[in-house]
Amino acid sequence: MQRFFDILISGAAIAVLSPFLVPLVLVLRLTGEGEIFFTQQRIGRTARPFSLYKFATMLKASPSLGTGTVTVKDDPRILPVGRFLRATKINELPQIINVLKGDMSVIGPRPQERRCFDAFPAEAREAIVQVRPGLSGVGSILFRNEQEMMDGERDPDRVYDEIIMPYKARLEEWYVENRSLALYFQLIFLTVWAVLFARSALPGKMLRGLPEPDRETARVLEKGRPTAGSGRADARPGNKPSQGVEN
Repeated sequence: MQRFFDILISGAAIAVLSPFLVPLVLVLRLTGEGEIFFTQQRIGRTARPFSLYKFATMLKASPSLGTGTVTVKDDPRILPVGRFLRATKINELPQIINVLKGDMSVIGPRPQERRCFDAFPAEAREAIVQVRPGLSGVGSILFRNEQEMMDGERDPDRVYDEIIMPYKARLEEWYVENRSLALYFQLIFLTVWAVLFARSALPGKMLRGLPEPDRETARVLEKGRPTAGSGRADARPGNKPSQGVEN
C-alpha cells in the first residue's frame, strides 16, 4: 500500500512542480559551474546500489576542498543559488524521480553512501535494507538543523561518524520496527512542517518512543534544538553534513 502512495505522491509532485522546475534548470545551467544535477551512489533496498539525484549546489571539486566530506554551516563551497536550494530543501526534489522509479520511498531511512552505510552496526544495516530508503524520514526530521549542530566543532568528521551516525542508525532501526501507513503520513506531515517552520519544536513533541540519545549525542542535538515557542521559518533547515559531499 505504501508503494501505491509513493507513486501517487511522486507523480502528482512532478506534474505540479514542472512549471517551476523547468526555469530552475535554466538558472542552474546559467549560473555557478553550469551543472544541473548531482548524482551519487547510495545503498538501497536489499543493499542494492542506486544513483541518487539532487540539484547541484556545490563546487564540483568540493571533496578536495575545505572540510572535505562534511558540509558545515556557511560552507564557502556552496554556490549562491545552491545556498537557497539547500535552505529550502529544493535541492532534494529530483529524488522524486528516484521514488517514481522505485529506488526510494517518500518516507524511509535516508539512503547512505557506502562508507557511511558500512559504518553502521551490522544489526542496523540488516534492518535498513529491508525497506526502501526515503526522501525523508525520522533522522532527516530530527537532524534538520544538523549544520548548526556541527557549527563550532573542532573535528566535524569525528562528530558525524562517532556521534551523529550511530544515533541515526538507532532512529532508522526504530522506523523499520514501527513502520505503518499511519507513521508514513505522520512523517510526511512533519517533513512539510519542518521545512515551513524550521525552528518549530512540534516534530520532537509528536514523535514518541524514540531511542534515547546518550549524553554526547544529546549535547550535539541541543545545539540545533528549536527555541521554545519559535515557529518562524527564519533559519536554514539544514540537512546533514554531506556523505561524499552532497551537492
